[in-house]
Amino acid sequence: MAGHSKWAQIKRKKGANDKKRSAMYSKHIRAIQAAVRSGGSGDPAGNLSLKNAIAAAKTDTVPADNIENAIKRAVGAEGGAAEYKEVTYEGYGPGGTAIFIETLTDNVNRTVADIRAVFNKRGGSMGNSGSVAWQFEKKGVLLVRDVSERVQELAIESGAEDIQESDEGLEISTAPNDLYAVQDALSGAGYEIESAQLTMIATNTVAVGGDDVRKLMTVIDALEELDDVQNVYSNADLPDDENED
Repeated sequence: MAGHSKWAQIKRKKGANDKKRSAMYSKHIRAIQAAVRSGGSGDPAGNLSLKNAIAAAKTDTVPADNIENAIKRAVGAEGGAAEYKEVTYEGYGPGGTAIFIETLTDNVNRTVADIRAVFNKRGGSMGNSGSVAWQFEKKGVLLVRDVSERVQELAIESGAEDIQESDEGLEISTAPNDLYAVQDALSGAGYEIESAQLTMIATNTVAVGGDDVRKLMTVIDALEELDDVQNVYSNADLPDDENED
């Protein structure tokens, strides 16, 4: 979730219980198969959407066998297989926060109804197209445990736009098209990359505290549990103790 560290987001996802982890894996499998069909290839070297989908799956520790099997099934899928399309939705959450939602759906009417129901029941509201999208921008984000100056220099030389250092490592931001150039440069130099993927980053954040934190997380959790929802981003700036969950 944009608005706080990607380290925190990864820890939160990796710490999910078995039921949530299974649902998360299913979402990634859907994204991989949709990328194969839309890109017309099961080879990530020639299908950037597939490459991005695989990177996101690996970040959430989806097993390599699951990824390979998903690609094989998509490549060999018959014409009657479900066709998913990418649709985004926007809304507002507790504390004046903006929420941006990415979905893969084969039934837009079902998806929008499910999302609207979450907002109505959990204390948020749907927004019109473009109402909050302007508050986010697509970026490549790499997480590296090594904080040495050489890593930072190499990242900048290969296209990094911004580098944030924490106790856990470096969070490197790039333009979308430069993500894999930076990844290849660091990997080629022998540095281990925790994750590398495209994501949406809030250009401005809103501080959220008190009971609004719980309410916002309830909305986001409910949205993430929907089968058609792939990613949920918020511009919330959460307290440090929430970031560590």
